[in-house]
Amino acid sequence: MTDDTDARSAADVVAEEWRLLLGGSHDLIDAETVRAAYAQPQLRQLFPLVSHGVMYFSGRAGMPAAHVGGQVYPRGPDGRFWVRGPKGVGTVGRTETLEEAFALVVANLPEGRGPAVLGDDRGDRDTCGNDRTGAPRSTGS
Repeated sequence: MTDDTDARSAADVVAEEWRLLLGGSHDLIDAETVRAAYAQPQLRQLFPLVSHGVMYFSGRAGMPAAHVGGQVYPRGPDGRFWVRGPKGVGTVGRTETLEEAFALVVANLPEGRGPAVLGDDRGDRDTCGNDRTGAPRSTGS
């Protein structure tokens, strides 16, 4: 292994990013948002990303991101948090609390979504959980 990233596990990379965000080393997101996301066990296993106050998640530890679950936007003028789908596509919902917002993100994760992995996480599904043919993932009904 020639690269430091190769020598580290995906879990190590994810844990380090969470540690940095929880430590307040990021000016792009408030600590309350990070803590609310971290409180969700399924989200703790994913690589956290932030941009302009928006928090989102990747099934890949590092870059390029494989967006999953959704994005949580800061409290809007209506006093609620806006939850959008992966890559900001569509509205998943609006919530009164961050806890509710991140619960929506968890509910929007692809079925069977496990911890983040190193490298290309796409396999036969795109970052929204659809198979490569464009068919939506099965809901089990």
